[in-house]
Amino acid sequence: MGTLSARAPLLNRHRERAELDGLLGDVRSGRGRALMLRGEAGVGKSALLRHTVERAADMRVVRTVGAESEMELAFAGLHLLLAPLLDRIEKLPGPQRDALAVAFGLHEGDAPDRFMIGLAVLTLLADAAEERALLCVIDDAQWLDQSSAQVLAFVARRLLAEPVGLIFAAREPGRHFHGLVDLEVRGLARQDAQALLRSVVRFPLDERVRDRILAETNGNPLALLELPRGLSPAQLAGGFGLVEAQAVPARVEEGFRRRLAALPAETRTFMLVAAVEPTGDPVLVRRAAGRLGVPDAAVEPAQADGLLEVGGWLRFRHPLVRSAVYSAASGAERRAAHGALAEATDPESDPERRAWHRAHAALESDESVAGELERLADRAQVRGGIAAAAAFLRRATELTPDPARRGARALAAAQAAFDAGAPDMALELLVSAEMGSLTELQSGRVAWLRAQIIFARKRGGEALRPLLEAAHRLAGVDLGQAREAYIDAMGSAVFAGRLGRPDLLRTVAEAARAAPAGPPPARPADALLDGLVARFAEGFGQGAPALKRVLRTFRQEAQRNPDDNMRWLWLTYLVAADMWDDGALHDLAEYAVQAAREMGALHFLPQALTYRAAVHIYAGHFDAAATLVEESDAILKVTGNSYFGFAVTLLRAWRGGDEAPAQLEAAAEWASTWGEGRAISQCLYMSALVYNAFGRYQDALHHAERACGHDDLGATGFALVELVEAAAYSKAPEAATTALRRLEERTTPSGTDWALGLLARSKALLSDGEAADLLYREAIERLQRSRAAVYLARTHLVYGEWLRRENRRLDAREHLRTAYEMLQSFGASAFAQRAQRELLATGGTVDKRTVGTPGGGLTPQEGQIAHLARTGLSNPEIGAQLFISPRTVEYHLSKVFTKLAITSRQQLAEALPDLGHDRA
Repeated sequence: MGTLSARAPLLNRHRERAELDGLLGDVRSGRGRALMLRGEAGVGKSALLRHTVERAADMRVVRTVGAESEMELAFAGLHLLLAPLLDRIEKLPGPQRDALAVAFGLHEGDAPDRFMIGLAVLTLLADAAEERALLCVIDDAQWLDQSSAQVLAFVARRLLAEPVGLIFAAREPGRHFHGLVDLEVRGLARQDAQALLRSVVRFPLDERVRDRILAETNGNPLALLELPRGLSPAQLAGGFGLVEAQAVPARVEEGFRRRLAALPAETRTFMLVAAVEPTGDPVLVRRAAGRLGVPDAAVEPAQADGLLEVGGWLRFRHPLVRSAVYSAASGAERRAAHGALAEATDPESDPERRAWHRAHAALESDESVAGELERLADRAQVRGGIAAAAAFLRRATELTPDPARRGARALAAAQAAFDAGAPDMALELLVSAEMGSLTELQSGRVAWLRAQIIFARKRGGEALRPLLEAAHRLAGVDLGQAREAYIDAMGSAVFAGRLGRPDLLRTVAEAARAAPAGPPPARPADALLDGLVARFAEGFGQGAPALKRVLRTFRQEAQRNPDDNMRWLWLTYLVAADMWDDGALHDLAEYAVQAAREMGALHFLPQALTYRAAVHIYAGHFDAAATLVEESDAILKVTGNSYFGFAVTLLRAWRGGDEAPAQLEAAAEWASTWGEGRAISQCLYMSALVYNAFGRYQDALHHAERACGHDDLGATGFALVELVEAAAYSKAPEAATTALRRLEERTTPSGTDWALGLLARSKALLSDGEAADLLYREAIERLQRSRAAVYLARTHLVYGEWLRRENRRLDAREHLRTAYEMLQSFGASAFAQRAQRELLATGGTVDKRTVGTPGGGLTPQEGQIAHLARTGLSNPEIGAQLFISPRTVEYHLSKVFTKLAITSRQQLAEALPDLGHDRA
């Protein structure tokens, strides 16, 4: 029966085996692939994994199994998977080697980000696969710790040209694995299930009992195999021994409990120790069991019954066996097992796991254990396991007898939980913190963190009042933190926008201005708060000098203090856009992306990429922007953080497809649902831009007027530009004049070539004769000195249209052709078509080149890699920039060479036109 039991789950598995064999074939041919096997406990996932491993005899195989008891220990699952490969760690590039070594506790160092660790793992796997194709098997992935799950999901999405296969098996994949190729493993077909049942029940069954068994097990092989164990023929044949209807896992686990009950007490104790020590180290388990008076021979009955395998490591027959062992034990028995393991674990090599066992062995408050957990939480966080740090601190809180220390630890645990993306846990811990004895500063921090959680969940105005209250409380004890809370409050009001009450931003600005000045020396954050206060309390003109100082300060500090640049980019970028400071937009976003890549700041990089993509859009580099948007989306799939839709929406608007208006309308509805009034204004302004491109000027006017109905940071000025153009072409002089006056109030204090170029363009649209001609020429001259190529192209367009109306056909053709060629090369199809219509109306001809062809048909990623190669970077350096393996870089470059009909990197400079990519 043992052989049949091992093979039975593979009955009727042709579909699954074919998919797995296909994955192996792809890996053997040098193509990396990942696959998720999904299905309920006992349905046969593990059997399929064993089958695949047997079929991969020519490959190197590394394996790990997720363990529920280790879900809060950072990188536990990843460490087990990579343990056979760690002899290669010294071959990794320095930053990757250090990140992985710190994560695994091999040496001390600064906290690495999981993205850098992910790149290190990808490089390590690719290097190991150079000798022989590599297969990584991860069972029970639903129980992987969060850090391991994030890294492995990242690696799975980056496989392409590496002979590496990743196969996951999970009951229900977590959010980290969404988007992977998913293969559902279902129960056996009725005929196969009936045959399997007959193989273990060798006597006649009442037909109704058989049908009930088949129906309730739903073809689950493990349930069919385990159900008859421990039941007599009389109990089973008549159906009297069947438990009431249960879920299959519960039914199977109950069967395992019955088998456990028949084992000697010493064997059950040995299995309990093995169950709570999930690394499966047999030496450690035997040592701990010995401390409980259990001899090594106690494992033999469990082996004989097939419940536990003992070899290089201990393995339960099925995860439900582990669950049955643990649930069948009393609380005292579990604590004893944890205590024995704590004593048996080396405090030098594995202090975190030892402390974790000590914590679970504690019956009541224990300051020594709580203090150890708190100290090791810092170590866990340095290793990159912020979720583990939160778990350590939470358990430390529970074990702390002193109310003051308990409150402080609960607050620290709440902060860690929030940083780890667990806001519900953070809120629970804040309640625990408030039940302790808190200082005024700690109380203020509790209020601030609770408000930050509200803001993180909804970026509208719901968090405003709590943020202001927190800032007010902190002002009496820590001015620096108070001012940062006021910046958050200003941000909340900015995002609330038109959905907040009238004069909301002015009210918040006045409240922030009434707060005391921060302690010397002044920080960039202090300049940011002062600039925002001046902008909204006094108006754009009066606030402009302060905002210019903010941008100068942050540009100067961006490279020296990248943390500040990253932390406040979400607001400083909006300030730069409000001031039409294209230099600041470029530098802040470029430095932020560079710092995020170098630091591996996974939580921040998507935001930096989004803003850098927008800078590319203004420069007319749509393909480069699309590449960064794709990268940002790929990272967000790994982290599960909030989506950044600004750049993709802006890109759709400038590209001007027929579907753009509907997409923008849907985005505005989403923003309204989420309470983000500023995002509504953005969608309205972008809709006006699209309708101007289509030549539907009345629609553009309608949307632009709505967009300008509220003063939104970084959005209203752009909307005014669209409003002037729409009003000019709609013959709405009053609306045009009013909009021009408001635009002049913003552009003149800004003083950049971008701002003054747009002002001259807008004045020209409302002027006649020589005055208009001079203004158009001034606009072109100024915009040529800026990075705003899309607005330069549009200025050539409106100038050409004006020249045609003035019957200056030759001059008109020159500017219309320039506009058409620029817009066409960008990929701004709707504006290009508008320019084409006007050019044809002058009697000119059009060279119908395909949009997006300047790189010989390269994809956005190929274009980015080609540009980086052209700058002299090696494949490993390019891979580190883009978080892909050197082999994948080589794969893409081979396609670039084929498309461009070249054979070496030296030819890239001539064969590759300027695609607008840069090293950011």
